[in-house]
Amino acid sequence: MGVELLDLSVPIVTGMPVYPGDPEVEAVPALTVARDGVNVLRLHLGSQTGTHVDAPFHIDDALPKLDELPLARFTGPAVVMDVRGLPPRSPIPPDAVPPGLAPGDVLLIATDWSRHWGTEAYLAHPYPAPETAEAVVAAGVRTVCIDALSVDRTPPPGSDDFSLAAHRVLCGAGAVIAENLTGLGRLADAQAAGCAIEVSLFPLALAGADGAPVRAVARIDDRAVLV
Repeated sequence: MGVELLDLSVPIVTGMPVYPGDPEVEAVPALTVARDGVNVLRLHLGSQTGTHVDAPFHIDDALPKLDELPLARFTGPAVVMDVRGLPPRSPIPPDAVPPGLAPGDVLLIATDWSRHWGTEAYLAHPYPAPETAEAVVAAGVRTVCIDALSVDRTPPPGSDDFSLAAHRVLCGAGAVIAENLTGLGRLADAQAAGCAIEVSLFPLALAGADGAPVRAVARIDDRAVLV
């Protein structure tokens, strides 16, 4: 195979799923070739739309904003935490953290919950327990990604059982969090086959922001087999 680039992002389209309470998404023509000579979209969306990163500022005014973070925080060698098969709304325990995590690694939490994208079941995703987030931080990792709506439990409709426990551990350590990724199962399989994986999650350059959408891309290289 050699090198493969894999898009880990969900498309941004009108009416797409958003976290409950976030701005709804609209992407509609503002200008058209027929009328104006060019095509231009008008976008209405929140900073946490689709596949996106959270800056620490997302949960605390005193923490770094998106444009205050080093670019290195948004790219690096990837390590997949393969927790596919967990039941709905289950916390991911600390013993799921892969051994050998090191500073500079990008941790990808593969729950396989992206298969529920666009359905009510997507809200019932697994999530890392606070102790798991603490173990990740203790390993020096400052970039954590998940193929689910949040790294914390999402309350079911009609419930106020809201938590930011994992966010507070990770963001409090200066980490960035990427959510709503897709295709992580493919990366888990590639890792199991010994392939080297790198990930890039560069956000829009929004000044003073809490986060931004990203085009998340993985580079899989089976010529650089891990030992």
